[in-house]
Amino acid sequence: MVSCRRIRCWNNHRPPYEMKNHFCREEEMSTPQVGLRGEEEMVVGPSDLASMMGNIGAEVLSTHRVVLLMELAARNAIKGVLPEGKMTVGTFIRIKHLAATPLGSKVRAKAYLKEISGRKFVFEVAAYDDFEKIAEGENEQLIVTIDNFLARITKKMIK
Repeated sequence: MVSCRRIRCWNNHRPPYEMKNHFCREEEMSTPQVGLRGEEEMVVGPSDLASMMGNIGAEVLSTHRVVLLMELAARNAIKGVLPEGKMTVGTFIRIKHLAATPLGSKVRAKAYLKEISGRKFVFEVAAYDDFEKIAEGENEQLIVTIDNFLARITKKMIK
C-alpha cells in the first residue's frame, strides 16, 4: 500500500496507489527544493593535468577534471535529501572552460539547483581558481533506484 503524504512522491505516484514494495512517508525524507547549493574543492595535482590526458605540454587543469568537480558540487547540493535506495546519475553537462589553471592551484566548484522536473535535477554550475571564474555551465542529474541501476549494469557485464 502506498502512503504518500506529499503532493507527489519520489516515484511520481499520487495517493492512493497500491504498489508492491513502495512506501514513502513525508517524515522519512527531506524534499529537494530549488535553491539548494553545493560546493567541491580540489588542489590541482599531476593526475589532473591536461598533459596527463595526451595534451602534451598543457600543464594545466584538464577540462574533464573540471567537469567532474562541477558534478560533485551538484551532488553535494542534494546530499542528504535523497530517499534511501536512490542516487543520481549525470545525464547531461554543458560547460564553457574559460581559463587555464596551473598545477598546485586551488579550485572550487559551485552548484545551484535551479530546476526540478520529476526525477530530473538541473544545476547551474561554475568553477573558480584564486584569480577568476574558470568554467561555467549546466549539469543535469537524474534520480535512479540504486538496485535497478546496478542490475542493468550487471546484465551488461554478463555478456
